[in-house]
Amino acid sequence: MNPDIHKTIYKINHADGTGSCFYLKQYNMFVTNYHVVEGFKKMAIQDNDKNRYLANVILVNPDLDIALLQADGDFSNLPELKILKSGEVTIGQKLNVAGYPFGMPFTVTEGTVSSPKQLIKNKYYIQTDAAVNPGNSGGPMFNEEDELVAITASKITDADNMGFGIPVEGLSKVLAEIESLDKNKFNVQCSSCDGLISEQTEYCPSCGEKLSENIFKEQQLTDLAQVCEKAIEAMGINPIIARVGYETWVFHKGSSEIRMFIYDRSYLFCTSPINILPKKDLEPVLRYLISGMVQPYQLGLDNNQIFISYRLHISDLLCEEYTDELRNNITNLALKADDMDNYLADTFGCEFSEYAKKDAI
Repeated sequence: MNPDIHKTIYKINHADGTGSCFYLKQYNMFVTNYHVVEGFKKMAIQDNDKNRYLANVILVNPDLDIALLQADGDFSNLPELKILKSGEVTIGQKLNVAGYPFGMPFTVTEGTVSSPKQLIKNKYYIQTDAAVNPGNSGGPMFNEEDELVAITASKITDADNMGFGIPVEGLSKVLAEIESLDKNKFNVQCSSCDGLISEQTEYCPSCGEKLSENIFKEQQLTDLAQVCEKAIEAMGINPIIARVGYETWVFHKGSSEIRMFIYDRSYLFCTSPINILPKKDLEPVLRYLISGMVQPYQLGLDNNQIFISYRLHISDLLCEEYTDELRNNITNLALKADDMDNYLADTFGCEFSEYAKKDAI
C-alpha cells in the first residue's frame, strides 16, 4: 500500500461513536457509510495527527449505505485516490482494509477476497477475510494497485475472517448525481429514481417512493450533554469537534488533552494527563502533588503519569442552583491544565505527557 494513501483516510467522531471515511480529491468530498453518520448532520473528522475539522453531511443514500461529507479545511495537499474503473474483483485477490477500528489510531489489515459477489439481503457485497472491526465502517478497501474497490460496511458479529464491503459501483451511482447537489443543504438520494431531496418529506416528490423513517431527523443531546457542551464552548472549543461518543468528549486546550466522560451514570469526570514524573529527585514534585494547592481540582498519579482532575455528581451539575458555578469549574479545568503542565515542567523537570499537543507546547 502506498504510504501516502493513508493520508486520505480520516476518523469520524460524533456524539454516538466513531467510524472511518476517506477523501475523494476530484470531488472535494469525504465518503463514508450512511449508518456511520445516521442521526447527525454535523460531526468532526480527524486525521492521524489528531487534527480535527468540522464536517457537514451533504448527501445520504440509506439504501446503498453511503454518505458524502464536506469538511471545513484545505485538503488540497492530499493525494488523489484512484477508483477502480475496469477489471473484476476476483476470489483470492489481495485486499487492504484501512481505517480506525474501535476508534484506535489508523491501521491497515491485509487479506484476500473470499467472494466478489456475496448476496446479503438482496444486495451484493465483496467479502474478505481481512480483519474488519467496529470503527472500520466507512473506510476504504484497496487492491494491490491502491485502487478503491469497496467501502467497508460491516462484519458478522462473533464471526471471524468475514468482512464485507460495498462495491464501488454503488459509489459511482451516488457520484453521478452530484452535479445537481446543493452542498449547502442535507440531501437524501431516493433509492428508486436517484433524485435528490433536500426538503423534509415522507415521500420522494419525483416518484412517490417512501423514504426511510426519520431520515431528516437529528439525534438530540441529553440535558447533561448540553450542560457539558456549554462549558466546552466557554473554553473557545466547538463542542461538535470535541465529541468522541455518547456523553464523551476529548479535545486539546493549548497543549493539554482534556477528557470528559460520565462514569457509572453518576459522576462527570473531567481529567487531563499533563506530565510525566521525572526519573530522579521525585520528593519535591510528590510533595507538591499531595499539597492540595489546586482546589477545586485534584492532582493524581497513574504509574508515572500525572493527572489533574475534577469530579462532580451529575445531580449537582443539573441543579440550577449550582449549574453556573460547576460549569465554570469545568471550563477553568482546561485553562488550569494548560498552565499546570508548564509549571510542572519548569519547576520540577517533568516531561510533557505523550498526549500533549506537541505544536502547542
